[in-house]
Amino acid sequence: MSAGRRIVIVGAAQAGARCAEALRAEGFAGRIVLVGDEKHLPYERPALSKAVLLGEAAPESTEVHPRAFYDEKSIELRLGVRAEAIATSAQRVLLSDGAWLTYDRLVLCTGSRARPLAGAPDLPGVHTLRTLDDCAALARALAPGARLVVIGGGFIGLEVASSAVKRGLAVAVVERQDSLLERVVPRAVAAQVERLHRLNGVDLHLGRGAQRILGQDRVTGVELQDGSVLPADLVVIGIGIVPNTELGEAAGARSEDGLVVDEYGRTTLANVWAAGDVTSHPNPILGRRVRLESWQNAQNQAIAVARNLVGQERRYAEVPWFWSDQFDANIQMYGLAGPGDAVAWRGDPAGGKAIGFAFAGGRLVFAVGFNMGGELRLARRLIETGAEVDAAALCDPARKLKDIVSAAAASAVAPAA
Repeated sequence: MSAGRRIVIVGAAQAGARCAEALRAEGFAGRIVLVGDEKHLPYERPALSKAVLLGEAAPESTEVHPRAFYDEKSIELRLGVRAEAIATSAQRVLLSDGAWLTYDRLVLCTGSRARPLAGAPDLPGVHTLRTLDDCAALARALAPGARLVVIGGGFIGLEVASSAVKRGLAVAVVERQDSLLERVVPRAVAAQVERLHRLNGVDLHLGRGAQRILGQDRVTGVELQDGSVLPADLVVIGIGIVPNTELGEAAGARSEDGLVVDEYGRTTLANVWAAGDVTSHPNPILGRRVRLESWQNAQNQAIAVARNLVGQERRYAEVPWFWSDQFDANIQMYGLAGPGDAVAWRGDPAGGKAIGFAFAGGRLVFAVGFNMGGELRLARRLIETGAEVDAAALCDPARKLKDIVSAAAASAVAPAA
């Protein structure tokens, strides 16, 4: 693209910042404008529920780059303003301050927001955790001895529960499904996470959702669907996130649980791309369309889009990777698996160090490690190549994992891109 071209990126978080960075790294010399509705410099979110919430890391440590980086790279920051509308025929974006930005290419990195709990009152002591400001407010409220009820047994809720226990709070987690992490991991894996939380004193209430949040001047408790009441000084609502698709949808972009993009990141709108949490994209390794809520996808899909914008035309195809730190466990996962998928273990998960595998048609589709990050990376190669593998060999601790992976990967034929 020529130096005279203008790229506007809507969404100044991790994906937007990485896209702008990659554009410059790939030699794009035109104008780049990065628009974000928060006043903070672009930052990464994973530490908000862990190190930053615990006070072990400063909020500034989450910044993708210091302000000087954007000045040095001539990346214009328009922070604290929202993109309100896209005029696709004129190739302009309307901002909440009344300004119009003209673009040659537009990238939507609008991310996602915390899913609201229907009927939840706006009371002091009721929190969500999605932004730096949310994190600061919750951190101030985590007083030792206070009673915290977390509504939602997904990763955010469980990471908050872990951090709060470390801060000396009495913590209860309410999950309407019968197991934790119902949407994202097999039940055998969820059972190990449940065990971890019970061992650390978390009061788990599974199969009973929150009926209503109680309180007048501030929160006092949570009533469950069976009528029982959990006293609470604080409540954190962590029931998932909602992709911010509205801006693209209003302009006519196709949306199906995320803005629909092709393997290059192009939306159904002319000259409009998208990356990160907001996208529903094809994954040729998994053989299906997915929307991923992960640090890896926010960064790497944004970089891939930047490269495609400068004409490299490379398909985005990666094995999904997720991680979570809870108590003394580092939990990492590659691939995707459903709640009902069977899991075969290498090692004893009750002992705190183990890898679990899920298979489909003799091929590895998912691997999870508890405090086994180094070895787990070897399993990623099997998922990438689609190699047939002997499950018994993988689970045999007497066999070296690297030898099994090398042999299987060498004989595999990678799936067509």
